[in-house]
Amino acid sequence: MPLERSSGLLLHISSLPSYGGIGDMGPAAYAFADFLAASKQRLWQVLPLSPTGYGNSPYAALSAFAGNPLLVSLEFLADRGWIDGERLEGLPGRSGNVDFEQVAAKKIPLVEEAARNFVQKHSAEEWTRFEGFCRENATWLDAWAQYLVLRRKFNYASWNEWPSELKHREPQALDQLRAEHAEDLAVEQAIQFAFDEQWRALREYCAKRDIRFIGDVAIFVNYDSADVWTHPELFELREDLSPIRVAGVPPDYFSVTGQRWGNPLYKWDVLEQRGFAWWVDRIRRSRSLYDIMRLDHFRGFEAYWSIPAEDETAVNGTWVKAPGAALFERLRHELGELPFVAEDLGMITKEVDALREAFGLPGMKVIQFGFSARGAHIHLPHHYVPNTVAYTGTHDNDTTRGWWETASETEKAAVVAYVALDGGSVVWPLIRAAETSVADTCLVPVQDILELDGAARMNVPSRPQGNWSWRYEENALTPALAEKLAAVTTAADRDKAAAAELAAG
Repeated sequence: MPLERSSGLLLHISSLPSYGGIGDMGPAAYAFADFLAASKQRLWQVLPLSPTGYGNSPYAALSAFAGNPLLVSLEFLADRGWIDGERLEGLPGRSGNVDFEQVAAKKIPLVEEAARNFVQKHSAEEWTRFEGFCRENATWLDAWAQYLVLRRKFNYASWNEWPSELKHREPQALDQLRAEHAEDLAVEQAIQFAFDEQWRALREYCAKRDIRFIGDVAIFVNYDSADVWTHPELFELREDLSPIRVAGVPPDYFSVTGQRWGNPLYKWDVLEQRGFAWWVDRIRRSRSLYDIMRLDHFRGFEAYWSIPAEDETAVNGTWVKAPGAALFERLRHELGELPFVAEDLGMITKEVDALREAFGLPGMKVIQFGFSARGAHIHLPHHYVPNTVAYTGTHDNDTTRGWWETASETEKAAVVAYVALDGGSVVWPLIRAAETSVADTCLVPVQDILELDGAARMNVPSRPQGNWSWRYEENALTPALAEKLAAVTTAADRDKAAAAELAAG
């Protein structure tokens, strides 16, 4: 599905300078939306909004459906009367990177307190909305609440370490859980209700400013997740429910031993026999959150790297075919045409390209990748086609300045030749190269428009800890910067006025 010519910024919600030590859907999110509008950007790309698991990675989530409670704005909950504003004093501030351990220890109890206040004392109108939310999301919400209450009860041990009757979800055990923890379950549902209402309000605010959200749909789910606990029959698990084989990618640009992600692999044959119902539910939920969906690791829908679960690296994996075409046909049949973007980076075969092209999905190009050798030139703008999403870098790349500072002499010479660099910063010339390309969509990480070095990098693939914590400093996004970005956007015909003229022919 071709996208309208436009541009935007890549920034996860956690990277906002919100009060509480982590970015959230509070005032800072609205200030960022205002910056997007002032700079004539019409897209805001975020990473998965899911509750994070190991390493605080949104790609190793505890649920493919739920929202991350850390992204809920306590300030807005106080405005709604869910919690006394004085209870928020002493939280971490708006500056500095996220200290996930500190934030979880201080913020989550307050989010839970606010939700419990709501459950115990609420208006009839708000409770009616809450009940409607619970009904609409019952396919995942009930199990998520159960999973989280049990996870806390058993000191955050993985679900496969719980007592057998709960590990195997025996009906009597779940009935007892509902009877003994009815309020706790309602609290977890209320947190998701708060997340949903705050996200919908932010989306509405952005939509009025002609800003659409691009959301990231991670192909795999975490082993320790509500999804695998609820649907073990959909994953490659042994009789004791431990993984047989796990996901990752072979050795590549990012790692000489590949990446062993550790996610359990799907039983695609079972999913297909069931009409891909779980995937239909998942994409339906994603469509309720985002305007456009980026399918992470798109090549895994054609064939995926299957690694023996006992292996410590991804070296000994094998490629296994996946029924991607059948899946996308089913999604289209159930949900209509969907605005997907295919993350088709890495080892891409003609079969992967054929799958993407068969469904008209835009692919991705990352300009940083284009300067290492002639074979990498497919990532340079002169090779782009309109149905493409162009990036200076992604969340897995170094910042453009950080990349330049560590680039090889060959790469630097190629950049100098390509953008006629003459002693100045490399960042904005590469931004302009991506923006002025024929790619219908151009996205730039906020770190790049701020010209930040590698210390602002969001993620280093294969590094298990120390990722995802970057936040931009309050007041960093100035009116002068908005004007500078808007000028490039206008010159590249990516602003709203240009889009209207192009549409009119």
